[in-house]
Formats: sequence, structure tokens, C-alpha cells
Amino acid sequence: MRLTVLDESHAGDHFYIRPEDNCAFLREYTRGRGFEFSATNSLISNLKKPMDRKGRPEWRHKERAIRQAAAELKGAIHPDWLARAVLVPIPPSKSKDNPLHDDRVHKICEHVAPGGGVRDLVIQTQSTRASHESDEGERVTVEELLEVYRIDESLATPAPQTIGIVDDVLTAGTHFRAMSDTLSQRFPDIPIFGLFIARRVFPDVSFEDFGFGPLEDE
Repeated sequence: MRLTVLDESHAGDHFYIRPEDNCAFLREYTRGRGFEFSATNSLISNLKKPMDRKGRPEWRHKERAIRQAAAELKGAIHPDWLARAVLVPIPPSKSKDNPLHDDRVHKICEHVAPGGGVRDLVIQTQSTRASHESDEGERVTVEELLEVYRIDESLATPAPQTIGIVDDVLTAGTHFRAMSDTLSQRFPDIPIFGLFIARRVFPDVSFEDFGFGPLEDE
């Protein structure tokens, strides 16, 4: 598994990613398709199992998905870069005082960089709407995230040499934009990278999707 760098060919899929941003992904997750559609859809579906499923037999699939995602990401990152970088997980939609708070991305980061290579430099002061549970018009905005994101100053020293913002799925890039802007304001001269287990892609549209059935030769 190798990281693919986002470039201009991906620009239309991720509105808030700018040309100067350094972002890369491992896999492609197809929006609107179920877990059985692909190995990536299955992986992401298991990663996003909600916290109210904890304790049930299915929970082992989430734990396995966390380990798999971490192993793939760690295997794709050069050890020298990882040795000097600080991984910063994007906070989940639910704040830490919420029983549905899901720290799956933090756990992925801890598997990738054990021994102090992970810092929750950005904390979220209140819960927001979960993007994967919201319609397009109801999703949280960059401005709303900037209102609730804060730097945890207790973790800001020493200043990181390099920052890797980590998330499971890149959609529009809303959370990355808010994270990058928050971190670059606090650490203006530190290079920032975005690392994603998968990026969201849209399925090919066919006539069958509109109920016309397959075309036949005349």
C-alpha cells in the first residue's frame, strides 16, 4: 500500500484543498455504496462503527480495522519523516464529554507513531454534526469548526518540526482546512501535511441507476 499525493486531477473532488496543500491518501472510498462494494468501503464502514456498538460481537471488526488502517499508513510513511513528525488526529465530531466520542483516528495514530509521536494539538470545545451522518447541505462548515477548534497549549511545547494531520476519510476537505488554518496560525513556519486512509470518490453513473435498464444494440 502506497500513499498517492493529491494533485490537480483530484481538485474537483475536494473543494477545500488548495494547490499549496500537501495531502496524500492510501485508498479510495466510493460514496453511496455499501460495505460490500469494495475492500475500502468495508474498511471504512468498520472504522466508523458508532460507539454504541461497543461490547457487541461486531466491535472486533472496528478494532481490526483500526489496526489494519494503522499498519497500512505506517508502512507507507518513510521512517525518517515519521521520526521527526508529530501526528495530529482530526478530532471526532463528538467532544470528549460525549458518550459517543470516537477516538478511532487517535488510536490509528498511536499505532503508527507509538512513544510520543502523537499530540492532540487541536481540541474541539463542543460537539458538531458528523459529516458521514449528515446531508450535503447540513454538513459542518469550516467557519463552524474554526469557532470550536482550540490549540491545547499544554502540548504545544516543544514546537513540532513537521505536522501530519491525520483522518480516516477525505471528503470536501472541510476538517483539514480548519485544522490546517488553526495549526498554521499557531505554528506559522512549520510544514503541514494531510494524511488520509481514503479519499471519497463518486460512483460512475449508469443508465441502470436511473431505472432505464441496460442499453441494447438495435
